[in-house]
Amino acid sequence: MSTTTTDPIADMLTRIRNAAAVQKHKITLPHSNIKESVARLLQQSNFIDGVAVGKAPIGKTLTIEINGEGSGARITEIVRLSKPGRRYYVRAREIPTVKRGRGIVIISTSKGLMTGDQAKAEHLGGELICRVY
Repeated sequence: MSTTTTDPIADMLTRIRNAAAVQKHKITLPHSNIKESVARLLQQSNFIDGVAVGKAPIGKTLTIEINGEGSGARITEIVRLSKPGRRYYVRAREIPTVKRGRGIVIISTSKGLMTGDQAKAEHLGGELICRVY
């Protein structure tokens, strides 16, 4: 079985969505820098509890702790916006607000990945990666 996918970010988001649906607390997936950045932004925004990078026989692994034992997941919805077949770019003033500010969008800017609010504050546009609520 191959662990290579055409859209690794969508694969990560799907694993998080599926794990939250079945009350699983941790997931492990192949590491990449962009997946680690997305996970760290989710952690800073208090949607997940922890992110850890570990060694594997080949390469690295990314372990994401969705929630603690005995508590429910804080992610209700996690959706990939920009896809390999259809990239979705926005200007700083066009960055969407999610659920009247209760959710976030993650955007890839020229200064790296950041939340929509951070990008608006720095007047940066870019590619919308995902929406989380």
